[in-house]
Parts: sequence; structure tokens; C-alpha cells
Amino acid sequence: MGKSLVINIREKPCLQTLLIFLCWAFSTVVCAALPVVPIAQDFTKLEQFQMGYFVDNTGQMSFSNVQQSDFTESPNSISLGTKAKTTWIQIRLKNTSQFPKTIFLHHPYAYHNRAVGLYEVVNNTLVRERYLDMDDKSTQEWMYRGSAVFDVDLQPNQTKTLFVQSLSFSHQWLALNLYNEEKSKRALLGQYTDIALLVGMLLALIIYNVLLFLSSRLKEHFYYSCYLISGGFWIALSYGLLADLFDVFGSVTLKWHLTLVSMPIFLLLFMINIFETKKKYPIEHWALMSVLIMLIIDFVYGLFDIVTALRYSSILAGLMMIVSLSVTVSMMIRKHPIAPFFLMAHGLFIAFSTLALLFYVGKAEFNYINSHGVGIGIVLEALALSLIIAYRIKNLETIKASQDELKLLASTDPMTRLYNRRYFNAEAELLLRQAVLRQQPATIVLLDIDHFKKVNDTYGHSAGDNVIIRVANTLTDQCRKQDILARYGGEEFIIFMTNTPVNQALPLMENIRRTLEQESVETGYDETIHFTVSAGIAEVDLGNPNLKNSINQADKALYQAKGFGRNQSKIYENK
Repeated sequence: MGKSLVINIREKPCLQTLLIFLCWAFSTVVCAALPVVPIAQDFTKLEQFQMGYFVDNTGQMSFSNVQQSDFTESPNSISLGTKAKTTWIQIRLKNTSQFPKTIFLHHPYAYHNRAVGLYEVVNNTLVRERYLDMDDKSTQEWMYRGSAVFDVDLQPNQTKTLFVQSLSFSHQWLALNLYNEEKSKRALLGQYTDIALLVGMLLALIIYNVLLFLSSRLKEHFYYSCYLISGGFWIALSYGLLADLFDVFGSVTLKWHLTLVSMPIFLLLFMINIFETKKKYPIEHWALMSVLIMLIIDFVYGLFDIVTALRYSSILAGLMMIVSLSVTVSMMIRKHPIAPFFLMAHGLFIAFSTLALLFYVGKAEFNYINSHGVGIGIVLEALALSLIIAYRIKNLETIKASQDELKLLASTDPMTRLYNRRYFNAEAELLLRQAVLRQQPATIVLLDIDHFKKVNDTYGHSAGDNVIIRVANTLTDQCRKQDILARYGGEEFIIFMTNTPVNQALPLMENIRRTLEQESVETGYDETIHFTVSAGIAEVDLGNPNLKNSINQADKALYQAKGFGRNQSKIYENK
């Protein structure tokens, strides 16, 4: 049976010394594994360098224990997902110049954190510490326009290790940059210009669609406006524009993230409306309504427990994307004209949001497209969905134009393009009421082509039609814009003269009659047709206004004109 070998280190001083040396050497190797960032005399900025990170899964480790932990080397911009809420960053700096230097450490995404701490260590000794709590205003002196900015002093040839503690509410992602004083100020000035541009584009669409809704009262414009408002607010909140403009951050903004839930709610309502699923597609309507109800429940729940609600919102957002995409494909198969536009718009949103989702869970590299994917997707989807709005407006304009054309056909005489008797009676009644209300005189003129039957019998109905058209064109040219002119019968025309007493109507009518007397129409047999008209004029009795009576009086005056030899105008006289 073999004999076990047990060595008591305390009894072997040489082994004890060797073990201590090996531990020290191992510790040195681990620390040395992280590269030193040199700060030269001409240093201006560093936006790409190597650092190390360590995740404290307990969230309770002391700083001394963190110092002894193993840090994983990484770029200065990282995304670690939802399981790294307490993360430590280690940056080793060395002032390689012979002069003291002050540099500025920027954490540009600090606004989405719960807290940020900075610990400065020289020769394993903590020389300075600062703790920035987003909910404690007394600690926010290092917070500038949404960014955490810490000044760090370096003595000549000094090596200093920085430990940055980043505490997130949910997702851990950060980027740390180093600047001199001038570059630090410049970095803060233009930090959120791109986000302001995205929000500005959405704001323009919001104003346009609100105006469209107010003018048309169409629900689709209302839902689309609410979708844009939710998306624009979330972009401003999540990408730091609100923190930059209004210094709002920390737990107070947590519930504002419910706009991430309200956004798909309004998008689904927009889909239900534009695809008219309630009336035409019951299965698709049921699918959209099911997701819509779950989102509404999650939104209401978020008013009481925002953290849990946002956790479920990610699942619901994924379900919403699947259902909405499936419904859109179904609409494509049914050849719905709007489906291609919606598929393009929603496809852009899903593609960029997928990149962002991979970034947030730490599965995609830190770059601008990935970190801002949701915002870019929202804006691109909003712009593409505006094509649907434009298509719908064009469609409505086409329908309106068709309706206007039908109304025009129903209210006009097809031969002369003048208003017909039905339209004249309706408009004249309206003008008559206005005349009575304003106590303004009004006159009815009825005129008829003289010996028109003879024209038809002699030259044919085609020539007679040409005479009617010539009279109509001349009347159109001679009548005032304020008057209503209509073809009242076969060869009979009627004029409602507004704000015109009978003594003014007579010279106006005589001028028209004399003009028509000079007109002629050529036939197809080298013959010329000359014609005249007779007219009857009657002033409306404002004390007892009655359009039918006034027309009858004008008709009686017309017969008087014909009886006195035609080609003349007569005023109605009540005898």
C-alpha cells in the first residue's frame, strides 16, 4: 500500500517563500495582461483603446475584492446584456510626459444608468473616489448633458489605474472615451445632433398628420400620429436627447419607457384601420386584436410595476412583429394594394430592431447601427409608412374627383355644360334666402330663342343644337360671375342676378340680347343662321320671397316680349 505524502508548508520556509513569489508573479501577469494606455505630452483624445471588464453577479462585492478579480480585456465600447447589471471597468493610464496632465473620462451613455462610480488607484492604493447616483442630485456634479464626465490628474511619469463602476437598470452597454480639456468640451457640444435630427424628422411627420386628421377626421391619421409621438419620445428618451435638453435621468424616467409599449399599440390600430380587417378579414383581425389586448394589459400593468412590464414587453414586441408580419404577408397574398408598402416599412423596422436586440443582449458588436438600431428602424418605418398615407390620400382624391365629376354631371346640361334646372332651383333658393337676410335686391331673367322650331325644321336638329350651344357660350361670356346661369328647358335659359334691382337688370339683359343679335352659326351647306332671343325680367319680392312665383312672373314678361314682336326684353308689371 503506497504512502501518502503530506507537506506542511509552515515547516518548509523555502517552499513558503516560493509559493508567495509564484502568487505575486501570477498576480503581476494578470494585471499586466491589461495594456497600459499612454498619455503623451501632445495628447488630445482617445476614442479607441483597450480596457478590461469584470461582472459582479452579486452586486455586493467590496472594492478591495474587485481589485483582486480577473478582468477580461475588451475594447472601450462594450455591450454585456441583461445579466451584467453591476459591471466594473479597469483602465490603466500612464503619463509618459515630464509634466502633469489632466484628462477627462467621458461616459456618454451614463443617462441610462442607475449609478456610475470612479475609483483612482496608484500603487494599489485608492487615492480618489467619486460616486454618481442618478437619483441623488447632490452627487450629480459630474453629470453634463446626459454624460458622466470625470477629471483625472496624472503626475509626470505616473501610472494610474481607473476602476469605473457601472450600475444599469436592465441592459449593460457603455462606451468610455478620454479627452483633453478642449476636446472634452467639443465632444459635449455635438453629442446628440444626430438624435435631434431623427426626432425632428418625426416631429415634421407628426405635425403633418395631425393637420391631416383635423381636416379629414380619418382615424388612420390619428393612429399614425400617436405612433410617431410614441416613437419620437422613446428615441429622445433612450438616446439621451431628453437628458441633454432637460437633465432628466435615473429611475424617474423608467415609466416613460412605456412608450415602447404604446408604440406597437398604435401601429396595430393603424394596421386594423388601413387594412379594414374588422369588415373584410376576420382571422387577421382576431390575430391583431389578440396581440393588441396583451399589449394594452402590459401597458396598464407597467403603470404599477414598470420593471416587470418592460421585461414582458420584449416578449410581446417579438410576438407583435411575428403576427404583424404574418398579417402583412396574408394581405400580400390577397393582393391588398397597401400591403407592399407596409411590408417594406415593417421589414426595415424588424431588420434594424433585430440588430439592436442582438446588441442589447451582448451578442452583437458595439457600433452605431447596432446601438441605435431601434431608433433608426422607427424612423425608416415612419418614413416608409408615410407612403401608405400618401397612397391613401391619392386614392381619396381620386374618389373625390370621381364624386365631383358625378355631381357635375348630375347638375349640368350635357350639351351646353351649363347648370340644369334642378341645380338652378337649389342654388337660387339658397341665394334667395341670403338676399332676404341681407335685404339685397335680386332679379330673375328668363330668355328664349326666337322661332327655334323653324330653325330645326329648316336646317335640322344638328344645326339647332349648334345654335343652342352658341347662345350658351355667349351667355357664359356676358353674364357676371356673381350670377347663376342655367339651361332651363329646350331653347330656354334662366339667370338669377344677385344684388341687382330690376332697373339695373334691364340694361344688362339688353346688352346680352344685342350681342346675341350679332351672332350667327354656319351650317354644313354654306348657309348662315341668324337668330335672336326674347327675355322676361322679374324682380324678387323680398317681402314675400317665392322663387317659383318670381320665375312665373319672368315667364309672363317673356310672353309679353314675344307678343310684342320678339327680339326684346320686357319687365314684369303687376297689373
